[in-house]
Amino acid sequence: MKNNIDKATLHFISDLQQNNTREWFAENKNRYEASRTDFFQFLEGMLAGAAAFEPLAMGQQAKDLVFRIYRDVRFSKNKNPYKDHYGAYLAEGGRKSILPGYYLHLSPHNNSFIACGLWMPPAEFLKAVRQEIDYNLAEFQELLAAPAFKKYFKGVEGETLKTNPKGYEKDNPALPYLRHKSWMVSHALPDALLTSNNALEVVLQAMQQAKPFKEFLMRPLLEISAPENS
Repeated sequence: MKNNIDKATLHFISDLQQNNTREWFAENKNRYEASRTDFFQFLEGMLAGAAAFEPLAMGQQAKDLVFRIYRDVRFSKNKNPYKDHYGAYLAEGGRKSILPGYYLHLSPHNNSFIACGLWMPPAEFLKAVRQEIDYNLAEFQELLAAPAFKKYFKGVEGETLKTNPKGYEKDNPALPYLRHKSWMVSHALPDALLTSNNALEVVLQAMQQAKPFKEFLMRPLLEISAPENS
């Protein structure tokens, strides 16, 4: 089981960030393939370790989690052909799922992180999660205040509304959470940690502590059909 990320993998992504062209990528295709293999091997170790506490990890492979390196530039002002990071998402249904899950972001210069939550869900999901938080605010706050959770996560992140969501009074104590359009928590993974023998252990510990947060978000969605991202 591979328990860290090779320094060469971070070096490749760093160089790609500075040379995001098809010509450079073609000249460095061997480095890309080596870094991709390294990332896949780390993810296989992550899946094997997570299977001890997270049923989502059972039956999935690294290829089910990893996002393509190639960008769709058709409708973007940014015409760089490649993404400037590696990403993988563990959730029911694989990387295209819009259900709550775990996201591993690999980017050099201390920009990597492990995250958990629900990112930009459709309106039906938003309504359901807001109602769940409103009805069970004490439980949600207790979850966020747990010492083991706070060891890895500082609080709920994600894009928020500038105004209160419809249907909620201005004195509702849950408003700081109800304004969210995404509910995420994240733990930074500095380069020195990622390339050390402790990387996999830290990622798995963070995932395990984030699981109650993920399950809270999932609870109101269990009876809602989950379409896939395009």
